[in-house]
Amino acid sequence: IVKNPPDKADDMGPPGYIGCPGPQAGYPVPPAGYASPGPAGFPVQHQPAASHPGEPTQVSWMPPPLPPANCPPGLEYLTQIDQLLIHQQMELLEVLTGFETRNKYEIKNSLGQRVYFASEDTDCCTRNCWGPSRPFTMRILDNLGREVMTLERPLRCACCCCPCCLQEIEIQAPPGVPVGYVTQIWHPCLPKFTVQNERREDVLRISGPCVACSCCADVHFEVKSLDDKYVVGKISKHWTGLVRELFTDADNFGIQFPLDLDVKMKAVMLGACFLIFHTVTEGSYMLRRSSGFSG
Repeated sequence: IVKNPPDKADDMGPPGYIGCPGPQAGYPVPPAGYASPGPAGFPVQHQPAASHPGEPTQVSWMPPPLPPANCPPGLEYLTQIDQLLIHQQMELLEVLTGFETRNKYEIKNSLGQRVYFASEDTDCCTRNCWGPSRPFTMRILDNLGREVMTLERPLRCACCCCPCCLQEIEIQAPPGVPVGYVTQIWHPCLPKFTVQNERREDVLRISGPCVACSCCADVHFEVKSLDDKYVVGKISKHWTGLVRELFTDADNFGIQFPLDLDVKMKAVMLGACFLIFHTVTEGSYMLRRSSGFSG
C-alpha cells in the first residue's frame, strides 16, 4: 500500500510567509481580528480597517506578521522593516484660513503599504496659541483602529538660551507603558537629541544641521552611537515642493534604522521623528505666519 506523501505546507508555516519559519512553541497567538495573509507569493493588497475620518473603507495595509517574543502588541509590524515613511495629511481648512487643525499622518513602509495611522489629540486653544511648540498627545493606530502607541510631549521652552527646560517626548507601547524617551541636548547652534530606553538610559544620539530647513533639498538628522563613531540610522525631512512648503505645514519624513534594531527602539525613533518635526519646523512656521501665509 502506497501512502500519500506528507503535505509540505505543514513544514512551511502560515501561507504567504515565504522564507520565514513557522511559529515556534511558546510564541503568542496573533490577536483576534487580524486577517490572514493571502496565498504564497501574492501580497495582501487590502484588509478590513476601521474607518478614520475622511478615509476610504478599504486601504492598502501591511499584512501583520507573527509577533515575536517580548514584543509589545502592535509593534510586530516593525520587526520586518528598516524604513518608515511618514506623510502628513493636508487639511483644506488649514490651507485656506491658517487655522491650525489636528495633524494626521499616514505611516507607511518602503512598499507604500500603510503600517500605522497617527492622529494628534489636542484642543483648539492649545494648537492655535502655542503653534509647533504646543504639548500634544499623538495616538498611533493599527489597521483595526486599535491604539498601539501613544506619544506624550509636555510643554517645554523652545528657546535655546534656556537649557533647563528642553524638548522631550515619551513613547508608550502599549498606551500607559513607557518604552523609551527622546530628550533634547542643549547646544547653541545644532539640534541634538538623546534616545533613551524605558529606564532612562542613553542608547543613541541624534544630531541635525545648523540650519534645519533647506530650499529644494532634504534635511537629514543622523542617528549615531553614543560615542558618535557609527551612524546607525537617519531621520529625513523631505522637500515637498515650493508651493506646499510655503503655504502649508504638511511635511513628509523618512526614518531609516537597522533591521535588527530592538523593536522598542524603532518605536522610540518614530517618536523622535514627531518631536523633531515640531521642534525644527518652528522657524519656517513663524515665517509663514509673519508673511501672511497659512499653515
